[in-house]
Amino acid sequence: MGSVSFRKLSKSYGTLDIVKGIDLEVQDGEFVVLVGPSGCGKSTTLRMLAGLESISSGEIRIADQVVNKLQPRERDIAMVFQDYALYPHKTVRENLGFSLKVRGAAKDESIRLIEEAAAMLGIEHLLDRRPGQLSGGQRQRVAMGRAIVRRPQVFLFDEPLSNLDAQLRGQVRAEIKKLHQQLKTTIIYVTHDQVEAMTLADRIVILRGGIIEQVGTPDEVYNSPANVFVGGFVGAPAMNFVRGRVEDGHAVCGDGTSFDLARVAGAPATGEDVILGLRPEHIRPGSGAGIDFTGTVQVVEPLGADTLVHFSIGKAVLTARLEPQNQPALGTRIPLTIAPHNVSLFDAQTERAHR
Repeated sequence: MGSVSFRKLSKSYGTLDIVKGIDLEVQDGEFVVLVGPSGCGKSTTLRMLAGLESISSGEIRIADQVVNKLQPRERDIAMVFQDYALYPHKTVRENLGFSLKVRGAAKDESIRLIEEAAAMLGIEHLLDRRPGQLSGGQRQRVAMGRAIVRRPQVFLFDEPLSNLDAQLRGQVRAEIKKLHQQLKTTIIYVTHDQVEAMTLADRIVILRGGIIEQVGTPDEVYNSPANVFVGGFVGAPAMNFVRGRVEDGHAVCGDGTSFDLARVAGAPATGEDVILGLRPEHIRPGSGAGIDFTGTVQVVEPLGADTLVHFSIGKAVLTARLEPQNQPALGTRIPLTIAPHNVSLFDAQTERAHR
């Protein structure tokens, strides 16, 4: 079993608290992505799980065994690093088989495991090359293959795609997803890229400042963000936010723009200050979707498949993702609409979601 459990896990460097008592249960075979801005504690959490960082307090369990005091080699995990960490003087075959050699695996078993991993990743033709003769994408596949041959209980990935260009990131991301589907092994994956998190994860763990802000499926964190931070972090372009005060069932903004909250779930009582979260892709041109408003066009960005239109409502500048043919003139006022079920409401003081 490759389940992983963090219980009140903390890490401090002197008076600086990096990870602040997080609790998380990862099921056997689950693909969990830790995501958040730089410095949020995600890589530190992964390194504590791997045994590369000491634990200040709390507990880590792998398959119901407390591993706090176990050495990395005793934890039955394999880690894929951002910088590949390959032996430059060894061939791909030797890099793949190094851990097998260290643990004294039989030669026949080593050959079989190396060939299986190479075939799975499409690197059979590279086995006799050295890392210096490989592209970045090929080196990352070798690093993944070196983890695969060990057949660990848990795979750990620490921002493995950050050194690759955009096209290669897409290719290797798909290979990692396919790898999980084939091996069905627990994967804990760290990234700052929310696109990677959304496309790879069974569940996403969003961290900020050493604490967990939300845990959920990609759909849950996208459609039901727990707070303003999660709403703004997940999604590209980011969620729009508009502040208003509730008056007679409407959120009234500073310039007098009014959003009808009659059919918006969790709408608070009159007199409360709220933040409306509107995703760019949910805003449509025209009227009639449920909540109608008007914006003044500031910037138009044609992207081919669609158009980003930046418009102002009072002092707030929002973004709408529209069809490619929708390219309004700068300075014009355009009617816009959004369905009530696509509006997220947050308390203006706590920034937590209204449910």
